[in-house]
Amino acid sequence: MIVAVWIPLLMPLLAVPAARRLAESLPPRAAAWLLAGSAAALAGCTTAALGLLAAAGALRLPPIAALGHLSLPLLGDSGDGAVTVPVAAAAAVLLTACTLAVLHHARRHRTELRTARQATDAHPASGDLCVLPDPAPEAYALPGRPGRVVVTAGMLRALPPAEREALFAHERAHLAGRHHLFLLTATLSAACHPLLRSLRAPLAYALERWADEAAASRVGDRRVTARAIGRAALAARPEDRAPHRPGSVLAATAGPVPRRVAALLDEERATGHPPIRAGYLGRRLIAAALLSCVAFSAAAALDAAADLHETVEVAQGEVAH
Repeated sequence: MIVAVWIPLLMPLLAVPAARRLAESLPPRAAAWLLAGSAAALAGCTTAALGLLAAAGALRLPPIAALGHLSLPLLGDSGDGAVTVPVAAAAAVLLTACTLAVLHHARRHRTELRTARQATDAHPASGDLCVLPDPAPEAYALPGRPGRVVVTAGMLRALPPAEREALFAHERAHLAGRHHLFLLTATLSAACHPLLRSLRAPLAYALERWADEAAASRVGDRRVTARAIGRAALAARPEDRAPHRPGSVLAATAGPVPRRVAALLDEERATGHPPIRAGYLGRRLIAAALLSCVAFSAAAALDAAADLHETVEVAQGEVAH
């Protein structure tokens, strides 16, 4: 087990670069699902590996072995007993840290959304649109029931009517696609393995591009949408960010705006098929490599779990005899 259980911990070294590279050649929606799914799968395998390491070491402690009616000598003969206990202690510490980090981020996400909802509830709303009397230009999608597009008076003054509609369509696309859950998935996954943190930035970009394309389709004009995104980003200033805006929500002014505007102005993107940096064969090879990494990681975790289960059953059987 001690060999197989390390594979999920090391596989992100290969899987993360492959996911980032493949996402660059996919349409925004597919790229977002790929990055979020890869992060969740790799985080799950990492958590399982840490749990197996911690469990294997705990079973070699006399009180726990006696509680499970296990033969300690037989457990020690499984081939990895010499290193399991010290490794298990480290795994238990890491697993505890991951659990606490996940709970912290989940609680912070919920608290920020609740605070933002309370702040916007104090202002009148027209349908899903809530206008804050703030001179600083700001706009973002606030999820909830119902979801709201929050915009400040300063942002409304910065945009002409046609571009306002494009901005609203962009934020509504975030709400319709529940994009905050994609980002939350990436954040929680990164708490389980530090290498997964590098998936959050490309995921955020893919989500913004997803909303950009949805807005362009809704208003029927890619140039108007591009101008709206660019003008809103020029008007917004990081130091003027709304105090109640949650850090986990998406806004039209986020991410590499010049790259997003260039993509909207690229006519080849209008069909939903972005220019491909790598060839068809190269994309297939990267996709195969990523799929192999995730599958191999999951298979290794299952193999380690099966090996531990078999060892426990043999140890229990030896005591019974």
